[in-house]
Amino acid sequence: MSDTTQIYGIRAVIEAIKAGEPLDKVFIQKGLKGPLSRELEDLLRRSGIPTSYVPLQKINKLTQNNHQGVVGTISPVSFLSLEELTDQVMAQKKDPLFLLLDGISDVRNFGAIIRTAECSGVDGIIIPKKGSAPITGDTVKTSAGAVFRIPIAKTDHIKDAVFYLKASGISIVAATEKTNHLLYDVDLKGPTGIIMGAEDTGISPSILKEADQLAKLPLLGEISSLNVSVACGVFLYEAVRQRVL
Repeated sequence: MSDTTQIYGIRAVIEAIKAGEPLDKVFIQKGLKGPLSRELEDLLRRSGIPTSYVPLQKINKLTQNNHQGVVGTISPVSFLSLEELTDQVMAQKKDPLFLLLDGISDVRNFGAIIRTAECSGVDGIIIPKKGSAPITGDTVKTSAGAVFRIPIAKTDHIKDAVFYLKASGISIVAATEKTNHLLYDVDLKGPTGIIMGAEDTGISPSILKEADQLAKLPLLGEISSLNVSVACGVFLYEAVRQRVL
């Protein structure tokens, strides 16, 4: 947590929210009671800031300071809104490439994906406000600093991003084994958004239904799936191959 700014103490976190500080996540000790804790929880609900209720031991691991059962973290990077990212990229690129991450929860996978996305020319990454891995020191390290070089937007739901991108003329390709279509048969040369799903459950069914195309990788061994960061790399570099050659 040393690479992520911390705010600790109930009153301090409340004032940070009221001041508009870009809190990435707030950890609250389970069973915390009192008027201040209720005020904090109300603010968190209204602001949509991701919140985790955890044991005291977890809070103590996050900080040795007088935390009063509450620790907030501020990401080392700034996030754009979905509209800001899309409008910014579409004004600059004819055939942009977006990457949408539906619930990637492991910070190292997240960092590896960001690194590959930057190297492969992705114009922007879109993640949900809730259920996504935070950007921690491990994320920054695994990304080799790429997290500071590629714009990242947060949206309430990935489905919202799918609708918005499609309305902007972006073709949505979902990476899933639930299809007979191989990645290599999908056209990735035009304006494209590629969706990668969570490590354990993949892309949610409601989002799959909204994708323009579904695509899978051929798996020739006995293991039924690839690590999501590896699969993401294959998808992105197929887009590079099609766009460069």
